[in-house]
Amino acid sequence: MNKLYVVGIGPGEYEQMTHKAAGILRECDTIIGYTVYVDLVKEHFPEKEFLTTPMRKEVERCVMAFEEAMKGKTVAMICSGDAGVYGMAGLMYEIGADYPQVELEIVSGVTAATGGAAVLGAPLIHDFCLISLSDLLTPWEKIEARLLGASQADFVICLYNPSSKKRKDYLQKACDLMMTYKSPDTVCGIVGNIGREGEVSKVMTLKELRDTQVDMFTTVFVGNSQTRNINGKMVTPRGYRNV
Repeated sequence: MNKLYVVGIGPGEYEQMTHKAAGILRECDTIIGYTVYVDLVKEHFPEKEFLTTPMRKEVERCVMAFEEAMKGKTVAMICSGDAGVYGMAGLMYEIGADYPQVELEIVSGVTAATGGAAVLGAPLIHDFCLISLSDLLTPWEKIEARLLGASQADFVICLYNPSSKKRKDYLQKACDLMMTYKSPDTVCGIVGNIGREGEVSKVMTLKELRDTQVDMFTTVFVGNSQTRNINGKMVTPRGYRNV
């Protein structure tokens, strides 16, 4: 049986990659991924064969991985963060239906929500949800409904893909929607370039977040009604002290 791994490499910094992920990348013959992600690991595995495709070539990238595995190679498809959180794991299973001779194994990694939360403090201690603001694969009407539903239920909300060149005002739109149910004073935070060179973070209110410029490499955290700013850190109590 040919072996193909789908590996979450974490937010970017080699030290935040799991031991299992690093071990598999050391053992495999070929590493395949989006160009930006391959650049993050290349220096640590210089002896490997690397194959890349650009953005929006995800299907071609997956087919390439299976075709390489069919040649008898041990192959790793890498994803930033966790391969099962907005990653390639699902698509790999879909395409893998056409390659029954290849065994898939998913290797988890540190996703931006948990990596960014550690930078900000402790924003995800209670119930939270992840919502991507990218409408490339999801209609904006559905994203809007999820933002409203999560806000009404008082979830801490972690936003992926909050802005891009074509979606400059999407975070502003999202904040306006969330303020239907959340106070403008709700404690929020942003982390850019998590675990990479140039990492930056800031804690602010939801009203301030509305007018903050972010990009695709920024992860946004919107607190619930109990979230507090404690000495510059974003903290959501779970209620241990009330028991």
